Amino acid sequence: MTSQPVGAREHVRQEMVADPRVVAAIVSAVHEQVPVYAALDDSRLPEVRAIAAWGLERLLHLWVTDGALEPSDLRRFRGIAAARAADGRPVQAVLRAYRVAATVLTDEIAARAPRLAAADAFALTRMLLTALDTLSEEMTTAYAATDEDLAADRDRALRLLLDDLIAGRHASVGALSDRSARLGVQLPDPYCLLVAEPVGAERPDMALDAATGLLEALAVPGDEVVSSATVRGSRAVLLLPGAAAARAGAVLGARSWRGCAITGESLDRVAVAHRLAADALDTAPAHAHRPGRVLTDADAHVLALLGGHPAAAPDQVARLVLGPLTDPGQRHLMEALTAYIDAGSASAAARVLHLHAQSLRYRLRRIHALTSRDPRDPWQRLTLDIARTIRP
Repeated sequence: MTSQPVGAREHVRQEMVADPRVVAAIVSAVHEQVPVYAALDDSRLPEVRAIAAWGLERLLHLWVTDGALEPSDLRRFRGIAAARAADGRPVQAVLRAYRVAATVLTDEIAARAPRLAAADAFALTRMLLTALDTLSEEMTTAYAATDEDLAADRDRALRLLLDDLIAGRHASVGALSDRSARLGVQLPDPYCLLVAEPVGAERPDMALDAATGLLEALAVPGDEVVSSATVRGSRAVLLLPGAAAARAGAVLGARSWRGCAITGESLDRVAVAHRLAADALDTAPAHAHRPGRVLTDADAHVLALLGGHPAAAPDQVARLVLGPLTDPGQRHLMEALTAYIDAGSASAAARVLHLHAQSLRYRLRRIHALTSRDPRDPWQRLTLDIARTIRP
């Protein structure tokens, strides 16, 4: 008596598994209805699609066979829950995503209702209720256990948090705040993201100990704001309080390292800050690096502009480089800078502006003080030249 209904279910199962629009509908519904998932960047959506496709196939199989979740299924759900605990996605949001997916699955089957009997609908309801209850219990338990493990190993938890920030895997600022609260830490805001590497031709993968040693050298004793370190290939990546950028040059110089410190991005854009810094180290000419000085946001944005992939609008890049020189009250300094760059020397620029050479040199020193860029340095002069050229 059950062969005909099961045969109809199998036909529906095959049709739905073969139709990519079903998985797309599930992912779209989760993305629209669960706020945490709406905030996911594009790099995380393939993972969501893969889980949706696997879940669809397994649940349809259970419906067709009147089966139950197997130990391998439960292990996978526990693994998903552990991963979500590590990346800070709330378990409540994860479970809601599964409920939304179940609703879409029900709607898709209902659209094929003429082929099915009442017994198929009852079997679907029983299967979904049982599966959701089981996976909720398994995932909640696994999530809590992973959360406790991470909180117990604070250094590892902070490193995983920074890894997720760099990769853009945090779902939202709210989720980031919740994760920080569970760890009992306060992330630096404003912050400095420092990407650093030893100077030299050969760059083997960096040991984590070297990155943590650099972190200790830059830490401020008694500071309640948490700093953290991780590695990316041959480079150390540190999340520090914003004020640490002022000391980074001296600390790196003492180690014969070079680096780029990004301080102008918000906590929800750590991934952008990392990309800026890493690209800057990849593309900066040798003369851009000076002992006691690290590359900054302005250097990174100029290099991105020169590379043809600007991360900011030209007027913003100009403001980053020129700083206070863009104020109307500093027009005389902008005129001095323009004359110096165009004329090629302080004496020639002074003649253009009908100034004494010492007056022109004083203005250049003021420009250096206000922008932290010495117009006499070849690289810094280039960045100033680019900024005054693209300035509206």
